[in-house]
Amino acid sequence: MFRTVLFKIASAIYFVLWAPILLVGLISAKLSCFLIVTCAQGLGLLARIICGIKYRVHFPPTEENGVPILPNGNSRFDGKAIIAAKHMSLLEIIILSRVVPNAFFICKREIMWIPIYGWAFWRMGLQPVNRARGKTNMKKLVADVTKKIMTGRTLIIFPEGTRTKPGNPIPLRRGLLFLAHELRLPILPVGTDSGLYWPKHGKMSAGTANVYFEPMLPCNASLEEISEAINRHSA
Repeated sequence: MFRTVLFKIASAIYFVLWAPILLVGLISAKLSCFLIVTCAQGLGLLARIICGIKYRVHFPPTEENGVPILPNGNSRFDGKAIIAAKHMSLLEIIILSRVVPNAFFICKREIMWIPIYGWAFWRMGLQPVNRARGKTNMKKLVADVTKKIMTGRTLIIFPEGTRTKPGNPIPLRRGLLFLAHELRLPILPVGTDSGLYWPKHGKMSAGTANVYFEPMLPCNASLEEISEAINRHSA
């Protein structure tokens, strides 16, 4: 528990030190994106140094003429898919922001209200949603997301809507299906066991967390199929 407390103190100081840097980054969307991703990677490094949390990324076996295709050379990351990921901790956000270039996340609009960091999130292109507005919100969301995807960005969404505990999967929200259908984009499921090492609450534990990219699913896949793929290797 000592390491967890130490990490929380260190990360609080870390965020305070990054705040003025992020203010400077507001002059440019690309600079804000670079600084936020760099800040996230630094937080991951803190978790590794203080708590001993490492990670490993797994890709589905794909070969062409017997030669494995490099993950970042695969069309999965060209913006022509929706990445639907399990959300257990900050760790998978850190990992996905590094592995998936030019990505943007759908997030609660309340995150944008965080001083300085919220401004940087808005500047870098995170997509806020107001869950209280139902269908009207979804129509606007599709329009906003379409504009970003047309510029080559990749959408990452956490279809459970919140962080989950290991062994306690939450039903997926139907908004993912609506987006996939309206955008005509396939779905790339991503699972993780990060909650075993970096839980939402409680003690952080040393170990190697895993993130699993599963095979692509069509845009008309069912919630059950998507959920099964996301949770196939998740804790």
